Amino acid sequence: MNILIIGGTRFMGPHIVNQLAAKGHRVAVFHRGETKTALPEGVLEMFGDRDHLNDYSAQVTAFEPEIVLDMMLLNERQAMELIEVVSGVARRVVVASSCDVYRNYGLLRRFESGDSNQTPLTEDAPLRSKLFPYRDEVKDKSDRLYDYDKIPVEELVMLQDSFAGTVLRLPVVYGPGDYQHRFYSYLRRMKDNRPCILIEKLMADLRVTRGYCENCAAAIANAVMDDRASGRIYNVGEQKTPPEREWIERLARIVDWPGEIVSLAESQLPEHLEPGMDCRHHLEIDTGRVRRELNYAEPVELDEALRRTVEWELDNPPVRDEFKQEYEAEDEALAGIKSGRN
Repeated sequence: MNILIIGGTRFMGPHIVNQLAAKGHRVAVFHRGETKTALPEGVLEMFGDRDHLNDYSAQVTAFEPEIVLDMMLLNERQAMELIEVVSGVARRVVVASSCDVYRNYGLLRRFESGDSNQTPLTEDAPLRSKLFPYRDEVKDKSDRLYDYDKIPVEELVMLQDSFAGTVLRLPVVYGPGDYQHRFYSYLRRMKDNRPCILIEKLMADLRVTRGYCENCAAAIANAVMDDRASGRIYNVGEQKTPPEREWIERLARIVDWPGEIVSLAESQLPEHLEPGMDCRHHLEIDTGRVRRELNYAEPVELDEALRRTVEWELDNPPVRDEFKQEYEAEDEALAGIKSGRN
């Protein structure tokens, strides 16, 4: 098959490209050219601006993609432009979405109010009622988050008659190349031999589904190659969702950290450790559908995924200067607990 990938040079992207190329598909990657990635031999590169996809419609048409995978579809305008460019060309469009579409995410982030929906969340669980959830935070219309919302993106792609749609709702993705360095704050404290890691009590029990980058890439590649995914929405992520405390414990075993995880009330924590979320609401998703319908299983088991992640995180630390001040604040909080001041 001819498969066009929009994005595909960062994080999960190279894994997807490699898996599709290894299966003998003719793959083209449309990207800005700002990220240098070693792509398999025979993979075609198209350079351009995702925000002006119409300008490159001739190149897209000339490639004659049967399947288009869009890893970078962030808002309604981009979705409408994608539809205009690929309608009548591609027979199926696959979109990387997010589990942030669920109402429980809105509750967790305090965008919405009310009771949680039962977890684990299936693909039919209620979605957020508040659209464009980050507008109140960014305010500036030039910020990409101002118009960000995967809900209208999903709706537009799934409602088309000119092609079949497939949506993959991704979890919190971790692993080598994670530009958000989601595990680093824990690992840095372990590396620095801190005696304790402080965490808010409700957050210690919070269940948010994660997924290793190469495993999520495998699920996406499966959906791209399998026409049984036509017209379907899939949750992607680890089969089990442990609480946050267990993730920290797993990391501690890998680096042989002997310290203690200390759960405190939010009022007892230094400001930089306040979660800023309502951790009563879990974002645990049910990934059974993609396993049943597409025979998906993780190619990398959890312990190996975490080992690779730890190695990469420690070799590629983010640029941060706040740790000394954070440690001082954490020591002060612990001293206050021991003396009974908090």
